[in-house]
Amino acid sequence: MTAILMPDLRPANPNFSSGPCAKRPGFSFDHLQDAVLGRSHRSKPGKAKLADAIERTRAVLGVPADYHIGIVPASDTGAYEMAMWSLLGARGVDILGWESFGKGWITDAVKQLKLDDIRVTEAEYGHLPDLSAVDFTRDVAFTWNGTTSGVCVPNGDWIAAGREGLTLCDATSAAFAMDLPWDKLDVTTYSWQKVLGGEAAHGMLILSPRAVERLESYTPSWPMPKIFRLTKGGKLIDGIFRGETINTPSMLAVEDYLDTLKWAESLGGLSGLLKRVAANNKVLSDWVDGSDWAGFLCVDDANRSTTSVCLRIIDADILALEADAQAAVAKKIASLLDGEGIAYDIGAYRDAPAGLRIWAGATVEASDLAALTPWLDWAFATAKQDV
Repeated sequence: MTAILMPDLRPANPNFSSGPCAKRPGFSFDHLQDAVLGRSHRSKPGKAKLADAIERTRAVLGVPADYHIGIVPASDTGAYEMAMWSLLGARGVDILGWESFGKGWITDAVKQLKLDDIRVTEAEYGHLPDLSAVDFTRDVAFTWNGTTSGVCVPNGDWIAAGREGLTLCDATSAAFAMDLPWDKLDVTTYSWQKVLGGEAAHGMLILSPRAVERLESYTPSWPMPKIFRLTKGGKLIDGIFRGETINTPSMLAVEDYLDTLKWAESLGGLSGLLKRVAANNKVLSDWVDGSDWAGFLCVDDANRSTTSVCLRIIDADILALEADAQAAVAKKIASLLDGEGIAYDIGAYRDAPAGLRIWAGATVEASDLAALTPWLDWAFATAKQDV
């Protein structure tokens, strides 16, 4: 068996996980020394930190002044389920799913909330549902970017400006990496541990005035857990959107989020983050274009994610194998790179087709992705040799 030479250059940072994602370049625990620890989050300095996180979020993302931004429990999952439980049921809903998380929201709507008037539109991994079939006289629930499929909506043009229903957008791997059209989004959620590489357990809930109007005029028929309650006496609990969180947040994680926001500001805000994502995307796109064994899981380049880059093996010899054997090759590639300390956690999501998933968000350096690609070729050649 001929030995396959390893590349000389190694990524400086091997963290390519799709969540929690890589910490920002230059991160140090020294930047967290100003955290409000050992104090109540309801103390004056504690609330000031939380309010600062909200306002810096507004500035970096360009969220309109009349939109509400809240810090809520349980990461993006908690934020999105809070929105579903609080807002859906007032009118019919179209719900879209083309990867694991979107399909999870479908399960919640159909089997947990048991909505009476619901239209489910699904697509297989690698594909996007027919967006032209969406009815905006109804509420519409969808993910902006399919983290586990590498497929995202191309833009907001498909969303009706004069919509009658609300749009509920799970944007957890899109916020800070893609240009979100706020005038088309009534509910937007994300988590700290994605594009900015913050720490987990906290979610962000962004509400348009239309969403607030729904909250104050509609009461769901099902019991509402305390952790989901956004209104009291028919009025929005406004304190949630000033930093008075529903439950106790980690003030250390809050400080870390503030550090990432300040880093984003140092780049010029959202435009700087988008430039970094574009540079990362070019590295991987150029490599895939020249590869004879790797292709994108997404079938349409216009819908391909620039953050959670999902790859499939297109080598004819591997495709000729049984599905289990193909999956074993993909797992071997990920294992080899992990073992060499080159790339951690890049196997495909457990529910997704066999392949690789490489995070290319703003906290990842283009130079590290450029160093990774020869190692991907090495790992594939090594794994194939063992078949």
